[in-house]
Amino acid sequence: MAKKKQYLKSPLSSSEKAMLKKIPISKPSATIHEIEKYLLKNTRELETINYIYVKNANGKLVGVLSIKELFRTPKDTRVSEIMVKDLITIRAKTDQERAARLAIKNNLKEIPVVDKNGKFLGIISNDTIMRILQEEHVEDMLISAGIHKFKEPLKNIAGAPVSVHYKKRFPWLLVGLTGGFIIASIISFFEGSLKAYAILLASFMPVIAYIGDAVGNQAQMIFIRSIAIEHKLNIAKYLWREIKVAFLISISISALSSSISYLIWRNALISSVLALSFLLTILISISVAIILPWSFFKIKIDPAIASGPFATMIRDILNITIYFSIAKIIIASAIF
Repeated sequence: MAKKKQYLKSPLSSSEKAMLKKIPISKPSATIHEIEKYLLKNTRELETINYIYVKNANGKLVGVLSIKELFRTPKDTRVSEIMVKDLITIRAKTDQERAARLAIKNNLKEIPVVDKNGKFLGIISNDTIMRILQEEHVEDMLISAGIHKFKEPLKNIAGAPVSVHYKKRFPWLLVGLTGGFIIASIISFFEGSLKAYAILLASFMPVIAYIGDAVGNQAQMIFIRSIAIEHKLNIAKYLWREIKVAFLISISISALSSSISYLIWRNALISSVLALSFLLTILISISVAIILPWSFFKIKIDPAIASGPFATMIRDILNITIYFSIAKIIIASAIF
């Protein structure tokens, strides 16, 4: 159920309209005066004039010059002397969301498109970049809620018929339902050995599940945005940082929850169960929040899928299992 991405294809494809080609172009040898004359003559035909793109005789993009720089440079200066040569470019088939985020990350109003040989094909404009970011944001929100494959979601969600909404939303809710039955089976498994504490332990189940899902969702959304921007992310370094963050969060939550529970119920066993449960469930939740999307990403499936009901089910099953396992071990040890 991978999310279908749109691509910025070559000029011969049906997606040619994604690129603008009526843009200011110059030779490296042109002077600022010649560029100004060119702009005055062709302003009405040009689709954008944020940058002047510099091509060599072979059509390869070799530099770029901003309009701001153009008007504060002496008229006899050659373009090759002041153009920016360290260029941020994308290939014709670059994922459109990645292209937009690359432009935002590098503070570019436009982003040039080149082929594998560096030949200049056109640019992705600021308007297109904003539209892509808006549509991808909506699409990612839908996926995180377990709603998939809406084509042009901004246009079709509100007007889609009941049957379409049913087909898009129901299957992933089955995942959550399945997880609920698994969790119920886990609770039943521990019921006999924890009967004396069953009501009190059950009362803490919602908060265990909530904290696990909350910290997992935080870590997961940040991670998905990170790999959307940086495909060469150092996963080991990133995971190690998140584990340290998780450890600090888990220590704080564990200390606070066990202290409050002891003050209210005066039960050292339950306080110990809560402290250790929060410590482990937070560490597990954050680890799952990174490893699961990373696994999806490596097998070429949109990692945003992992932020929906599927990830919630995995976290809840693990967290409830950990909670009752710790309770059984601590309470059994105290009894014997």
